Amino acid sequence: MKQVAIIVAGGSGKRMNSDIPKQFLLLNEHPVLIRTIRAFHQYNPEMEIIVVLPQDQFKYWQTLCKKHKFNIPHEIVEGGKTRHHSVKNAMAGVEHGALVAVHDGVRPLVSNALIRTCFDTAAIMGNAVPVVELSESIRELEGEKNTRADRSRFRLVQTPQVFQTDQLIEAFGQPYKPTFTDEATLVESAGHRIHLVKGQPDNIKITTAIDLCIASAVLQNC
Repeated sequence: MKQVAIIVAGGSGKRMNSDIPKQFLLLNEHPVLIRTIRAFHQYNPEMEIIVVLPQDQFKYWQTLCKKHKFNIPHEIVEGGKTRHHSVKNAMAGVEHGALVAVHDGVRPLVSNALIRTCFDTAAIMGNAVPVVELSESIRELEGEKNTRADRSRFRLVQTPQVFQTDQLIEAFGQPYKPTFTDEATLVESAGHRIHLVKGQPDNIKITTAIDLCIASAVLQNC
């Protein structure tokens, strides 16, 4: 089946205290988004890559690509007001009968092994969502009260989330709800069972300056 990667990169630099959107920040001399795209291209050089960006970031991204001599083929699509609408815009040009990975543009440490696991599982089961176990205690809030929660019953969700195209197309036909925070929630709402696979502990989402430092350390030790 044809493989497609939709890489969503609509973030800002607010939590980084930076004027530069986080997907464009340098991670060991290369922009985060460039590292993310390379991860998918290295896994499958024939993969179609669609990058979703705010329209006002197109020119800056093109300038970065020239500066870093980045020439991996990819299509740029304008993002929407939410992640849901951004991915829906990208799906408009995706053909039936493919496998589509939706990935956060600020998860540059994703491994070939995890990408392969997600695509292989989705090819058989219809979809695949990587998750990792919680390592810290959690508490559940109810009004002004809080109680201990059993962390073994919960998982942290990562990307890439991979789906057979028809599942996503059907799911995006539903009216939008604010609860559609990721594609797994959307597809589940359409009546499909979500299949979990073991995620990658260092497949972190870079949202703060500390995350950037951690990612840099991971790369230096690899």
